[in-house]
Amino acid sequence: MQRKNSIKSTAMLANKMVKILSLTTALSLSFNVLATPINGTGNITPDVIFGDGNANGSWTGETVNGVEVALRGKLRFNAIERPENVFNYDGNRTYTFDPSLSSIPANRSVFNFEYAVNVDAFANPSGATLDDFTYLFEFDLDPTAGTNFNSVDMITLKDDNSLGDRSTGNGDGIEDPDNYAAVYGDYSVAQNSQNRGFGFSGALDAGTEGMFTYNLLVFDANGTEFARSSIDIIVGDVPVPTPSTLVSLFAGMFAFGLLALRRRKT
Repeated sequence: MQRKNSIKSTAMLANKMVKILSLTTALSLSFNVLATPINGTGNITPDVIFGDGNANGSWTGETVNGVEVALRGKLRFNAIERPENVFNYDGNRTYTFDPSLSSIPANRSVFNFEYAVNVDAFANPSGATLDDFTYLFEFDLDPTAGTNFNSVDMITLKDDNSLGDRSTGNGDGIEDPDNYAAVYGDYSVAQNSQNRGFGFSGALDAGTEGMFTYNLLVFDANGTEFARSSIDIIVGDVPVPTPSTLVSLFAGMFAFGLLALRRRKT
């Protein structure tokens, strides 16, 4: 009888572990459903309005009820330290860069992450402006396949964003750092391009190789999530976590189960 109970308890423990793993996988898959080329084409609206010579395309995100939110990775430093319209996009959510092919300054990453929000992307203007919403940008400090996020409101607080509206053309965004807080609410579009070396790498050197996740979320006036984008950027080799949180969890559960069974036997 004692042996039968032990076998039954072991089976129950294994079943619980499978259920947890299934739930984790399901949550991951449900999050990744949002990771598709924006607007089905990878092009944002009205266009890429920051800087000069920046091509549209290869953006990941979604448009929900006239609110468009998108992210992408782009090659910042090529073999002669120049930017290129090279995205190495897999058509889902991942951008991949090989730092060995580039000449990269100290404490800079081979790529830039770029973000774009348009809160008036309806075919007919809604009149919505950036200050009708709040925003959360999460940047990953863990070079492994795991994540360790820091966060900031990049739209409200980042005062060098390029601002515009539905009629702003390529490279024609307005930058007004000195008056940003006062004027950003007059616009419906905000975009920018940032390097990990601009304070987005934590204690790591910005050139550290690995996989880094970036999330941009838009919330309505009630604080309810409205739309989001999420991407992974892979640079060189991705270190293996030692140990990963999930493996540690399952190992701990298994050890706890064995200990409980052993106590019953004694």
